[in-house]
Formats: sequence, structure tokens, C-alpha cells
Amino acid sequence: MVVASSQRRRSLARRRLIFLGAVAAVVGLVVVAIMVLGGRPQAEVRAERFVAAWARGDFAAMHAELGGDAREARSLQAFTDDYRAAAATATATAFRPGKVGKFENGIVSVPMTVTTRAFGTVRATLRIPFTSDDDKARVAWAQNLTFPGVQRGQKLERTTELPRRANLLFRDGTPLAEGEQRTSPLGPVASAIAGQLEAVPAARVDELRARGVPTDATVGTTGLERVFDDDLRGTPGGRLRAGTQQLASSTPKAGKSVRTTIDPDVQRAAVDALGARFGGIAVLKPKTGEILGLAGVAFSGLQPPGSTFKMITLAGALEARLAGPNSSYPVQTGATLEGVEIENASGESCGGSLRLSFAHSCNSVFAPLGAQLGPERLVAEAEKFGFNEDIGIPGAATSTIPKADAIGDPLAVGSSAIGQGRVLATALQMAWVAATISEGGTRVPLTLRAGRPTPKPKRVLRPATARIVRAYMETVVDVGTGVAAAIPGVRVAGKTGTAELKDTSTPDCDPTPEAECPPVEPNDPTDTDAWFAAFAPARDPRIAVGVLLIQNGAGGETAAPVAREVMVAGLQPNGG
Repeated sequence: MVVASSQRRRSLARRRLIFLGAVAAVVGLVVVAIMVLGGRPQAEVRAERFVAAWARGDFAAMHAELGGDAREARSLQAFTDDYRAAAATATATAFRPGKVGKFENGIVSVPMTVTTRAFGTVRATLRIPFTSDDDKARVAWAQNLTFPGVQRGQKLERTTELPRRANLLFRDGTPLAEGEQRTSPLGPVASAIAGQLEAVPAARVDELRARGVPTDATVGTTGLERVFDDDLRGTPGGRLRAGTQQLASSTPKAGKSVRTTIDPDVQRAAVDALGARFGGIAVLKPKTGEILGLAGVAFSGLQPPGSTFKMITLAGALEARLAGPNSSYPVQTGATLEGVEIENASGESCGGSLRLSFAHSCNSVFAPLGAQLGPERLVAEAEKFGFNEDIGIPGAATSTIPKADAIGDPLAVGSSAIGQGRVLATALQMAWVAATISEGGTRVPLTLRAGRPTPKPKRVLRPATARIVRAYMETVVDVGTGVAAAIPGVRVAGKTGTAELKDTSTPDCDPTPEAECPPVEPNDPTDTDAWFAAFAPARDPRIAVGVLLIQNGAGGETAAPVAREVMVAGLQPNGG
């Protein structure tokens, strides 16, 4: 019995030695795997790669450093989303790793500096655990590695608040929207452009969360409150936590008052001139790109620009040398493209010289001229003037023309050339087109912020082309469709537009005793938008205007007088 017992003890001891030897062998493999890589511990090299990839936003490279189990359990997309969500919570804009620490107890520690919008600079240590995977050291990833200083089982959280909203000012310093109630001594003149404060729109939730804006905050959603929302909100403050541990804290910092380019006298004139009509009026200072006034849907309402677009078609034809001052055209009531007749307004007969054809807005001339120009050159010309381009003002609509390969046949090109078809523009855009012509064919970027240095303008037309278009626009006001915009003692250059909103062709109908054909109502003003774009004085422009009156008749009859009122105000000694 003693012998048997002794043998069992020796056998048990041998098994223990075998087990411990196996464990030691595995540990040895892990150590070897971690230690051998260019003379440095493999874990330290991989930790360095991991945080370097993080600093440059290369989530795919980070994901490649994970152990196989973690890589399979967390797809690259989910992994990327995790890091972006953590960065948004912290309002982080940059991650800068420090010197990678030694590999100790299965972990490599890396000090990190995180720049945030709401909490200042956050300094914390990222502790990266490692595992062995195919004899290689790999990151043993867990959710807490999405932000330094967060331990296993902790969640990155924040509480934030906004400071008091800063004030909006007119260009002369008069309050435009101030205090919690966003009031102004100018009342309706200010409220017409100030805009609204509302709950965070769904489309901006991610953007504003990344800036530290609380989910229950109110932000600027329209008008100048939207344009300058980032400035007026100021910088949020609050606390950033990992579980109960506070990683950082800050105090909300109010923004500075924003002085806009809006001139109170010009703005009042625009608001009064628009009255209760639905539409928009935009007023610019051509030399600087400053927006002096905006009424109604001036920068958000998209409508067919009608014949105001002929400013662009004329410029394109002149640039392509398809037409010139000596060109002449038949006097007729319309022109046929692809078997369809395009009529002049009210069936008028017009034509003759290029100047008079433009002054009387002859569709019979400009639709075929646009078709001759072709879709590629027509679209390219419109895009030089800013179509299909973000104008750089938050909340402003983009004026559009279909791409060349999407416009269609010559009839569609001709329709586009006279501002119909699928061409859409805002009053602000057409004021900008006029301003570009007024400045010798150079386009100055628009701004609503007073005091901005005037940026270098972009050349759009040859100076000679711009001079011809300007001269023809003067003729529009002298003897053409825009005579109602004339100002005694001031040379005005302008272009009318009357955009058809409905099919104005006579419907096919065979009357019967039981049913008569529906009556055709000629000259129904609700069938058309009225447009006018202009600048003055024509040879030394101080003001450019774009007027859109939706479903309000003909441009020369209704929009041109409105533009005149606004230009008169803007040309006063204090105007603009």
C-alpha cells in the first residue's frame, strides 16, 4: 500500500510538471511573439501603429491591428462608427499620441492629447491590452478603447449647455436680433430677414452633436439666425465623464455680436416694395459682393428665371462668336424648334438687331440662338455665373440648370436658353448675374458678414463681352421691356423676365353638343412669375437688384417698378 501510494504521488507530480511545462511553453510563445519585431517588443510597435492610425483618422489601419476574434466580432464599419460616435460625444477634432510606454503585464500605455470643441484639451492615458494571435501580438480590443482614459465597463458621456446667444446687428450697428426674445427697434424690417430659432433639425443632429450642442437646444433654422448660427451660439461648456470619473470640464463661452452687411434703409425699401406679395428681393453691392437687403424668399425660392436668363444666353453667344453687334434677325412672332413653335410674349412680332431683340426679349431670336449655342456651351456659361454651385451661404438654395447630357433635344436647349424648361434660380442668383456683368464680367463672392476683406473676383466674361451685355441691358430700360425701372438722372441697366408656369398652348379639343371646350383665359397673371434683374448707375454700379414676384404677371409691368423703388433707396447718400 505504501509503495502504491508513492507511485501515485510520483505519477501525479509528473503530470503536474507536464502541465506546467506546457503552460510555460505557451507563455514563452506569447513572449517571443511579443518581443520579436525589429528589436522592439511587438506589442509596443503595434500600439504605436494603432495610435498613429487613430491620429490620422485611418480606421481601417487601426482595425487591422486587432486580434482575430475582435476583428470578426466588430466589422470595420461598426468599428469606425464606434470611434466617430466617441469623437462626437467628446466634440473631438484631433487626437495626438505621446510616446508609447513599455509593454508591461500585457498592456501598453500611451499618453494622448485630445483637442475638443467644447471641453478644451483633454489629456488622458490609453491602456491597450494585447493578446497572442497566430504567434503575433494583437490588440485585445474592447469598447473602452474608443477614447483615452475610459476603463473597461465605463461609458463615455457628457452634459453640455449653451451660453446666451450673441446679437445680430445691421451694418450700421443697429440691433437686428438681440437678447432672448431676438427683438430689434426696427421691428418688421428686421424680422423679415432675422429668421427663426427652433429645435435642432433632423438633418443637423449629427453635425451639432459633434459641436457639443445639447439635444434640447434651439438653433437658427432660417434667415440670418441660420447663416450665422455657429457664431451666435458661442462655444458650449459642460462635463466629459467616463463613468463617474470626470475627464474634463469647461464653462460655456458666449460668441461675439455679428455685424451683417444688411443696410437698414435698403432692407426697409425691399420689405416695403415686396409688401404682401409672395416672392423675393435681393440687393447687392457689386464691387464687394456684400448683400445689402433680402426680402421674402430671395435666397431660398427657386423658380424658372424666364428671360432674365437671356443675360447668360447673350453672353454665351457673344463669347462663342455666334452673334455680335452687327447680327440681325427676322421680325416674327415666334420660332420653330423640333416642330414646336416657341412664341414671343403676347404673340408680339420682334427681331431686327441683336440689341433690339434683347431689349424686347424676343424668344424667336434667343431660343434658336440657345439651340445653336448647344447644351455644353449653354450649361458651361450658366455655371460660370454660379449655377449648379453652392453660393457659400448656409440655407441658400442652389440655382440649377440640367447637365448638358440631361437637357434633351434642341427644343429643350432653346427653352432653357430663355429661362424655361428645367432651369431654376433665386432672386439672389439673378442679382448676382447682373452684378457680375456690371463688374466687367468678374464675379465677386457673396457675403453677409460686414468687414470681410473683398476677395479676388473670378473672371467670367471677356471685358468686351460684358460691355456689350451691359449696353444692351441699358437699352432694355431705355426703350425695351424694362422702361418702368428708369430713374431720372441715373443710367439703369436691367433685364425683364416673365416665366411661364403652365402650358399656355391652346388645348386640343373638339366640342360636342354635350361638352364644350374649356375657355382659354389670356394673360392670366397667375400663370407667370415676374422677374427683373438690374444694376445702377450702369457705368459705375453701386447697387444690383434681383426681383421675383411669384404668379404676379409680366416682369416689365410688375417686377421692374419694384426694382426701381429699391434702387432709388439704395442710391441715396446713406444707402448701402
